[in-house]
Amino acid sequence: MDAPPAEPGSPPAGPPAPTAGVSRTDVGGSVPAARAPTSDGVPARSVGRPGPDPLPRRVHAGYALGSLATGAFGTVPGLLLLPYLTDTLGVAAGLAALLVLLPKAWDVLVNPVAGRISDRTRSRLGPRRPWLLGAGLALAVLFAAIFAAPFGAGPAAGAYVAVAFLATATAFAFFQVPYVAMPAELTDDAAERTRLMSWRVAVLALAILISGAVAPMVVTAGGEGVAGHRWMGAFVAALIALGALGAFLGTRSAATGTVTATEPTLRAQLAVVAADRPFRALLLCFVVQSAGVATILAGVSYFAAQILRDPTTGPTVLFACFVGPALLVMPLWIRLGRRLGKKTALVTASLLLAAGAAALVAAPVLPAAAVYAVVALLGVGYAGQQVFALALLPDCVAASTARTGRRQAGVFTGLWTAGETLGLALGPGIYGLILALSGYVSSATGTAAPQTPTARLGVLLAFTLIPALLIAPATLLLRPHPYLPPPPSPTHPVDHGVVAGTKAAKIHGKATTSP
Repeated sequence: MDAPPAEPGSPPAGPPAPTAGVSRTDVGGSVPAARAPTSDGVPARSVGRPGPDPLPRRVHAGYALGSLATGAFGTVPGLLLLPYLTDTLGVAAGLAALLVLLPKAWDVLVNPVAGRISDRTRSRLGPRRPWLLGAGLALAVLFAAIFAAPFGAGPAAGAYVAVAFLATATAFAFFQVPYVAMPAELTDDAAERTRLMSWRVAVLALAILISGAVAPMVVTAGGEGVAGHRWMGAFVAALIALGALGAFLGTRSAATGTVTATEPTLRAQLAVVAADRPFRALLLCFVVQSAGVATILAGVSYFAAQILRDPTTGPTVLFACFVGPALLVMPLWIRLGRRLGKKTALVTASLLLAAGAAALVAAPVLPAAAVYAVVALLGVGYAGQQVFALALLPDCVAASTARTGRRQAGVFTGLWTAGETLGLALGPGIYGLILALSGYVSSATGTAAPQTPTARLGVLLAFTLIPALLIAPATLLLRPHPYLPPPPSPTHPVDHGVVAGTKAAKIHGKATTSP
């Protein structure tokens, strides 16, 4: 039975739960014993005491399907919306960048609210799954509406896109925040969460490949211009609906979490999250790096047309080279993460991603095959950067719950997705600003206008050096903060499960209060 939220100002009732609101009876196991992390960052089971049950493959696969929705919405607007505004609707580059940025900035305010609402949702389906279904299907319908173009070209068309994008971003917040909150509630095993994230990132890579590579082809097959973008909107909407339904149905047999004690107000919850220094560092790093990745995505069409001189097949090939390696190297990244630890692996992947982006500044003098090979190197780094950042997030959530006994996964992930959304919005905004400063000429014909050498230089630098300067330095934010707990004292057995990124609960169920 769902436990009611605590009264304002009341302490948590009883000892802290072993996971972020998960009742272990939901999955047929007992409360797991405390486990100390091994040298590779994977918790080891205590001798003579049972460990947590692994998640079934169907839950791994079902949860991962939700990344079809998050990947499609995170990719296609960043890839095609800015060129759609500048080269199909005739909106000036600076104004187009603003129209793309503002709806995403709105999500920064909405996401923490969505997290708090999902934390307090009472349903026989659990607090998260109803939002996967309702908000996911709404997201699909509204996405198709973005590219419906009922007003043709011009200022009215730009205003319509901004309003439709705002509504779509709101629906996305209410899907994404509960979705990202689920791993901390599906399992209390940090290693199992990493495996869950590897499934998710693999499907995310597939979603980015399908939506990013195929969407431009659908635009071309649909006749370019407004008509082609309408067909593309319908295609991506179907992909989003498939992901939402897959995540909803695939997690129906998993632990759902219950409504437990939370801070009485959103402000109090945000204060608890803000006091978590490792989470703050991880979040800020991920936001800055997301802006760098989004800047690359926003420039794919421009880079293919102006630098590679291949506006027809160039975007598709670039996307295949960027995302394809992620599907192949994921097992290697998981092994490296076990050897080095998640944080070190995240830094390694990020530096590889930044190095590849910086190397592309030589693209104008390189053969196309060499450019595509460097883009594949970016893809390898991107895969690791995503999987380890996402694997560290539920560790932070579980650590907070173990310390406080209060389930606030929705607020943590609300802030996380708000930051990610801000980063993804800043990318096209940065790219559009550089286009405007370099004198990029917009067009209402459905094809790019001829550009000056200065404008082409802006296209190149915004795709290469600018992302590299965002991604690499952000890793310095992680240096002072450990994400693994010390082993529990052998003379003081612990009653509750310990996950990566936490400090062990004190004996007799009392939680530590230091972050």
